[in-house]
Amino acid sequence: MAEVMVKVQELFLEMKKDSILKGISSEFEQGKINGLIGRNGSGKTMLMKCICGFVKPTKGSIQVQGKVIGKDRDFPESLGLIIETPGFIPYYSGYKNLKILAEPNGKIGKEEIMEAMKCVGIAEAAHRKVGKYSLGMRQRLGIAQAIMENPQLLILDEPFNGLDKEGVEDIRKVLFNLKEQGKTIILASHNGEDINLLCDTVYEMEKGMIKKIC
Repeated sequence: MAEVMVKVQELFLEMKKDSILKGISSEFEQGKINGLIGRNGSGKTMLMKCICGFVKPTKGSIQVQGKVIGKDRDFPESLGLIIETPGFIPYYSGYKNLKILAEPNGKIGKEEIMEAMKCVGIAEAAHRKVGKYSLGMRQRLGIAQAIMENPQLLILDEPFNGLDKEGVEDIRKVLFNLKEQGKTIILASHNGEDINLLCDTVYEMEKGMIKKIC
């Protein structure tokens, strides 16, 4: 049996007297692609933000690699993510944007940044200003940012937004390759085909509650 990468226990989240998450418990196993499906407002993004340490739950706990988020660590130790629309500085190149984002951690340099851009298919546009990028290219850049530091856990909220058919195929291949490397991926998508093709396990969220459907 695979090790559990992320364990969510009795998670509640209330914001402005609204109940956003209602006693969620789930486990996401290491080396698998885990799908989250559900309507807008079902709680998918807030669950992801809680796992990342960006939002503190009202009650309950989240463990990532055995460490309690908000207690043992503020954020997961080895994390790459896309949550909502990636934001970049439009008058800087794609490469420079990634370089700025990589500098605080000091883990990687030019070689790793360029490899990530190559992996998602935008190496030829590395030194073009992001303001000249198409929506799909910006999404690819966001995925490059998520993977460039070789994280063990990837949290991807609608990673296929803005991608054309070719782009979707390219990023699916990237995700399969990451899975083969033993990475754990939690993926939210409105597209049932993405979920069916990519995911080993699927959870459905509705009105702040969750259930495993496969």
